[in-house]
Amino acid sequence: MSKKTDFLVGLFVLLGIVAAIFMMLQAGNLKTFSIGQTYHVNAKFENIGALKVRSPVKSNGVVVGRVVSISFDNKEFKALVGMDIEEGYVFPEDSSASIMTSGLLGEQYVGLTPGAEEKNLADNSEIIYTQSAVVLEELISKFLFSKAESEGSAGSGASGQGQSQNAPPLTPPSSAPAPVQ
Repeated sequence: MSKKTDFLVGLFVLLGIVAAIFMMLQAGNLKTFSIGQTYHVNAKFENIGALKVRSPVKSNGVVVGRVVSISFDNKEFKALVGMDIEEGYVFPEDSSASIMTSGLLGEQYVGLTPGAEEKNLADNSEIIYTQSAVVLEELISKFLFSKAESEGSAGSGASGQGQSQNAPPLTPPSSAPAPVQ
């Protein structure tokens, strides 16, 4: 009976260790290990959002590489993103790179869109065509600003009193008698 209990406790501990390792790999974004040959590619972006080192590089949903470095270019004032692409995946020189987001608020990754050039990207080449990350806060502030601006311009119309046509009508105070209809 004691050996059976010891075996079950040992099995439970072993499963706990395996589960902990799995969770660490998921949290560290190391779902795929690449031990094959890679080639290095750089791209410059205006805004990389929350992109991190070890973020995936995907093309059409397939992980083709990883982000290996993120730095700042002091001459052009842009973010410089270094990526290692697996040698099995080749992309034309005029390919474009975009910072994408998985889902609405998911992780960010670099999306590669192949171009049409005959010559392919080589080791230490640069992707010229880039699209920066869409930052949700910027979109919301632009929307709110444009909404406030459009309502402000509607209020300076021909009414002469500065009241917007979309504003609700003025109501008398609660102490005043209600008008008879």
